[in-house]
Amino acid sequence: MSFISSVTSQAARIGARRNPSCQTIARYARSTSITLRQAQSSRIRSHDLTSVQTRPLSFSFAGPRKLDEILKVDMIEDKSSTDVEDLWLGYHETKDHQEGIVIDGKVAKSILARAAQCPFFIQPIFRDDGYFTLVSQFQTPNHFLLAYLEDYKMDPARAQPLITFSIFSDLVSSHGIGLIRADIINKGIADDEGLRCVNELLDAYGKDEIFSMSVHAFNKKPESFDFDDYISQQNQKWKNDDQKNE
Repeated sequence: MSFISSVTSQAARIGARRNPSCQTIARYARSTSITLRQAQSSRIRSHDLTSVQTRPLSFSFAGPRKLDEILKVDMIEDKSSTDVEDLWLGYHETKDHQEGIVIDGKVAKSILARAAQCPFFIQPIFRDDGYFTLVSQFQTPNHFLLAYLEDYKMDPARAQPLITFSIFSDLVSSHGIGLIRADIINKGIADDEGLRCVNELLDAYGKDEIFSMSVHAFNKKPESFDFDDYISQQNQKWKNDDQKNE
């Protein structure tokens, strides 16, 4: 008998509930990327960062909000952290557009605490010689939502979620691990791209130096955040990762 309860994905219903701009985002994600050179003309200025900080996303969270909706917690109390990790990763390996991640419990707690203080950030997704940018917002107690930045800048109320993920800290005290569930909602974003994006955000919030230089600056000192430099660093990191995986 599985310890994992089945979860019905809400991704297919998002477009029907919301406005037609979701289709525009999907088309953009599938067929369009901004070249690095073109991005110079549409870079984020400090006033753009300020507007991102003060205009919360209005869309609702797409994935499960509580760990009990995915994992029968009372049935794993006597399981080791390794057993729980295997269950979590094994379950999500069978799901399309859903990803499971396991991280150290202390890191999970740190990310949640930092996100509560610095709820906004950006994450590019690179394709060929270009990229497009997502904006992420943390919603307490443990949810992250990502939308296409340009749609968000035009109207936060109409921006649609492309990716959502939750960090569940329920097992930190008992097992020393944090469980993460990501939902890749927009079909124009491949599952591996979505997973990569989520992992980059986890690093940004979880690693001290990256957090201080990027996320903290973005939220607290936007005039000091260099968008072009950050994009360049991320672009090089993606290239290095691609070479390692070849």
